Amino acid sequence: MPQYAILIYEKETPGGVADIPPDVMEANMRAGEKIAAMGARVVNEQALQPSATTRTIHKNGLVTDGPFIESKEVIAGFFVVETTDLEAAVAIGKLLPIMDGAVEVRPLLAE
Repeated sequence: MPQYAILIYEKETPGGVADIPPDVMEANMRAGEKIAAMGARVVNEQALQPSATTRTIHKNGLVTDGPFIESKEVIAGFFVVETTDLEAAVAIGKLLPIMDGAVEVRPLLAE
């Protein structure tokens, strides 16, 4: 079955996870059940540390602090799911609660 990366972009909050509203956290916790009910499988699911912990390696080998690009939103976490097609992956992405950001769904290259 094809796999898709679902990237979650959000504005960073000063208190990190502690600043996420309880209803948003609860909806995130319930997403796995809903995904399984759709006949899909979560292969991997990760939340990321704040962008301040990021190091970027440039093509010349220079290592800098922070993410590669500066933006209001950062990648807060990601899922890798197995499901039938892109439309099903987009439906899964729509299940994820977003406060101020967006969700990107991208097919993974087949092995």
